[in-house]
Amino acid sequence: MLAVHFGAGNIGRGFIGSLLYQSGFETCFVDVNSELVDLIAEKKEYRVVLAEDAKQESIIRNVRALNSQQNPEKVIEAIVEAEVVTTAVGPHILQFIAPLLAEGLRKRYSKVEKPLNIIACENMIGGSSLLKEKVYEHLTEEEKPLFDERFGFPDSAVDRIVPNQTNEDKLMVIVEPFYEWVVDETKIVGETPAIQGITFVKDLVPYIERKLFTVNTGHAIAAYLGYHFGIATINEAMDHEMVHSLVEGALKESGAFLTKKYDFDVEAHSQYVLKIVKRFSNPHISDEVTRVARSPIRKLGPKDRLVSPAQQYMDVVGDEPTYLVKGIAAALLYDFAGDEEAVQVQKTIQEAGLEAAIQELTKLDGSSNLFRLIVEQYHALKESKVTA
Repeated sequence: MLAVHFGAGNIGRGFIGSLLYQSGFETCFVDVNSELVDLIAEKKEYRVVLAEDAKQESIIRNVRALNSQQNPEKVIEAIVEAEVVTTAVGPHILQFIAPLLAEGLRKRYSKVEKPLNIIACENMIGGSSLLKEKVYEHLTEEEKPLFDERFGFPDSAVDRIVPNQTNEDKLMVIVEPFYEWVVDETKIVGETPAIQGITFVKDLVPYIERKLFTVNTGHAIAAYLGYHFGIATINEAMDHEMVHSLVEGALKESGAFLTKKYDFDVEAHSQYVLKIVKRFSNPHISDEVTRVARSPIRKLGPKDRLVSPAQQYMDVVGDEPTYLVKGIAAALLYDFAGDEEAVQVQKTIQEAGLEAAIQELTKLDGSSNLFRLIVEQYHALKESKVTA
């Protein structure tokens, strides 16, 4: 069985590629990074090491790689032969792989009747749907209904911490032991891909929100508060008593609306939260707060990991959030000079004023209770003299 995977980076190799190998697939990685492609082509294997005391190591074999810029025709041929196509390229790169994927699917349609599913494994909501949209921009109106019958783009939710790393062995990847890969089975065309480790569900939304408003929310708040208190890494931030307490408080608030909204088992969700907090505290993963905190404009958006859970807590639980709002305030105070979005946020606050900036970034009504709470917590956190 052949799997074509776009993205030979750490997540592609350490997460998706690892599971594909364990499921019996030959994996053809597709990337534009010549160094990675050449190394995979030469070595035909790489190591995945778990970030834990035992440092358990796996050898991932049965792999090859293609440079999509240098050998697009070979990529097209691989898509024709594939049993499944996956991606881990980053949300902003999906539009750039779409033209080649469209050509591959077009050629496959003319040669192979067997359906094919394309699963985007990106840190976003609706990644496969977005990829489908971008692919369909390169189709004729006549092709679109034909492709709908033959090709599935099931959305997925993926969760595994793969920190930034520099290893002497450039193909080796260090990953956390925990992972979760949930796929919407209602959008699959033909047979369900035989990939071990995937949980197939009929309604993906509860799992997407559980992950986004627990893992992503907690990670972001740990990063912004860690930065505020002058702490360099996430695990060190979680060792800080106040940061640890605030992150736990925020996840209890998000859990309160998630369990009520989706009827999750309260005790099971509490255990899930404890597991997430433990993951952030993993001493074997040294993840810089500035990496996790990057792109604050996107993260302060109305549907993203900070504002949305705070608003949903108010709407579903009917109470005012305390800890989630502290996370929003910390994001507004994030002024790391190496982050263009952080610089833009501070510029907007300075030029337009705090309240206008909050309205622009969060799209909240200036007369809402949540807006008021954010303003209050911003000033309280800014004036705080607490240090690490």
